[in-house]
Amino acid sequence: MTSLVFDAADESATVAFGAAIAEVLPPGTTVALCGTLGAGKTRLVQAIAEALGVERRSVVSPTFVLVQEHHGRRDIYHIDAYRLRDEDEFLALGPEEFFESDALVLIEWADRVEGCLPKNRVEIRIEVTGPQSRRFEVVPIGQRYAMVVEQLARVFRGPK
Repeated sequence: MTSLVFDAADESATVAFGAAIAEVLPPGTTVALCGTLGAGKTRLVQAIAEALGVERRSVVSPTFVLVQEHHGRRDIYHIDAYRLRDEDEFLALGPEEFFESDALVLIEWADRVEGCLPKNRVEIRIEVTGPQSRRFEVVPIGQRYAMVVEQLARVFRGPK
């Protein structure tokens, strides 16, 4: 399986999808979130974090602070690359430390800093398909994460 496509009819389906993702990601996974403004990147991060025991209200888009750290059953680094001018600004945040940890690293607007991302990662492309509906495409980048997509398909048997 090279990728998984999931069509979420509404926000509750997005929450269920985020919970499934939280269960299958191994420690130290970097997730690159890509999609237009309002696509649901932050909402998906909230769903993942909530499934790991983080209070949803504490998870907000880190657009102005750039990096937020959350502690639940697993640690999460939530990064937003939207306001960064270039990859050098991203590198100034010290992402190597995040990438080398056992935490989940969730990066919104990751396509803006693609050259700085680990070779092995999970990419989630989000497309708006309606007022509340979204299409999520989960793509493993590198061999390490091919099994994540297969596990996700088994754990969460949503429409493809």
